[in-house]
Amino acid sequence: MRIAVLAETDKAEPRVAATPETVKKFLNLGAEVAVQSGAGAGSAVTDADYAAAGALIGPDAATTLAGADVALRVRRPSVGELSGAKQNLALICIMDPFGNEAALADLAKTGATAFAMEFMPRITRAQSMDVLSSQANLAGYRAVIEAAAEYGRSFPMMMTAAGTVPAAKVFIMGVGVAGLQAIATAKRLGAIVTATDVRPATKEQVESLGAKFLAVENEEFQQAQTAGGYAKEMSKEYQAAQAELTASHIAKQDVVITTALIPGRPAPRLVSADMVRSMRAGSVIVDLAAERGGNCELTRPGETAIENGVKIVGALNLAGRMAPTASSLYAKNLLAFVETLISKETKRLAIDWEDELVKATALTRDGAVTDERFKKA
Repeated sequence: MRIAVLAETDKAEPRVAATPETVKKFLNLGAEVAVQSGAGAGSAVTDADYAAAGALIGPDAATTLAGADVALRVRRPSVGELSGAKQNLALICIMDPFGNEAALADLAKTGATAFAMEFMPRITRAQSMDVLSSQANLAGYRAVIEAAAEYGRSFPMMMTAAGTVPAAKVFIMGVGVAGLQAIATAKRLGAIVTATDVRPATKEQVESLGAKFLAVENEEFQQAQTAGGYAKEMSKEYQAAQAELTASHIAKQDVVITTALIPGRPAPRLVSADMVRSMRAGSVIVDLAAERGGNCELTRPGETAIENGVKIVGALNLAGRMAPTASSLYAKNLLAFVETLISKETKRLAIDWEDELVKATALTRDGAVTDERFKKA
């Protein structure tokens, strides 16, 4: 069995789908591993590092893919990038299919079996495969680091002979994996931290990290979590009540970090233009939902906007700004999943189509889109 590790073609994506550590483990599973030359450059991994781990180095995508049973990437490749791939190639990456149904349909026509790692179910067995959690954890940490750099003032309180410097006030909106890490990081830096989320279960988590919880705790709030642990989209009435509660709070904050994302939908608007203008000059907003339009009304994806002296950071792919660490975790997520697809007896690819992990992540098979959500394209 041959596993191909392809380089990313998007210059804004420095991560890579395998590391020398995971290459060695793939070899121990009985696989041959081919890595496209330069694939690890953005994550400080050289071709020589891969070769020393036992991988073959392919000069281009076509050579790397030749005869491969499995292809690993960070982001979904274009159809042209799979030229020469064998039928039923198992393509495993972050597929981003919402809004890209036509591209997925074209991908299906190549005969590839596409697996979307972001659809990995949040069950105990799949925790080691959860790319959303591994990358969001880093994004939450990095968001605070970016905020501290942009803020330009001290985060912790400092008592000096020249006077006392007050601690920064940091407000985290959305307490998923990224939000919890942002809370923990801001607390470690000495900030006064508050946080909000529509899911009642997060209140205890927030308080366990030493932050104060802020939310409209009505009946809708008590039912605001899906069985899979995600936040439900709230009613217009609840959003209005929550906005009223947070508006006065935001006006007093030095840093606001927003993390609210609903899979497959535009990011909910949590911070209005008026809320931004209520903040004092020099304050900072870091919008982790910029890729889906942003939680802040004034966010410009990929840019840092300034409104009334307030910086609004719409950074994309914050986990990618820590590419070596992000790649290490992502590669381990892929390794854990691929292990479930390989027969221990034959050392070959043996996909169990009844496995709940496969059912949840497989988007295409035998030339067609199989996920009902994307068939209409």
